[in-house]
Amino acid sequence: MAEMDVSEALAEQQDELSEILSGLDDQGWRTPSRCEGWTVADVVIHLAQTNEMAVGSARVRFADALAELTAGVGPAADVDEGADLMVARDRGLSTAAVRERWAASTSALRAALDAVDPSTRVAWVAGELSARTLATTRLAETWIHTGDVAEGLGIALTPGDRLAHVARLAWRTLPYAFARAGRELAGPVAFELEGPRGQRWDLRPEAAPVTIIRGDGVELCLVAARRLEPSDTSLAGEGPDAAAVLELVRTYA
Repeated sequence: MAEMDVSEALAEQQDELSEILSGLDDQGWRTPSRCEGWTVADVVIHLAQTNEMAVGSARVRFADALAELTAGVGPAADVDEGADLMVARDRGLSTAAVRERWAASTSALRAALDAVDPSTRVAWVAGELSARTLATTRLAETWIHTGDVAEGLGIALTPGDRLAHVARLAWRTLPYAFARAGRELAGPVAFELEGPRGQRWDLRPEAAPVTIIRGDGVELCLVAARRLEPSDTSLAGEGPDAAAVLELVRTYA
């Protein structure tokens, strides 16, 4: 599966969102997004905050960055509640301040990731991962929330080849997704997917797979993003874990 470099893919995804935001007036920033309870501005605040967290990770100061970003927000039951509290704390920022914070966070993240070896292990929400995987998680989350913003604004987006990285992230993190749900894979899983231009996004383990998921790659990414139900897609699977994979696959902590 030939792909563009993940750093290039992340930059391209950030630029797509920045282009959408560049034409918004204050009313546009206050438009409800696809994220329940969050406006466009709220989504962008969240992305800026998590970019800042990732910068801290790449610069080996994740704990400090997390403490700064969560200062004064109170205890949270889980990651989602913590994100809500962080956004609520910064919700009063002006449109200009949110726009500036987003732009600064994207520039800082690109610089921080460029300065670290992609194989270096860094801290993140769900534990240590490589800097390359950190970049991929930022790509995935930025893509998800770009869609949230675009849907709220009534903008149709064209899926890009960069989503091959998102599909791979979903595949590689299946053991984490299963463990998070207290379940165990019966054996290796393969994805046989078709990209938006008809290209193959086939992801196969070294050992023979016992479960195979087939279908549209963009739909798989949307299922992993929890933005589309598996039953509303053309995705199909065979093997002991087929239903569980589509139920549990995810691209975020």
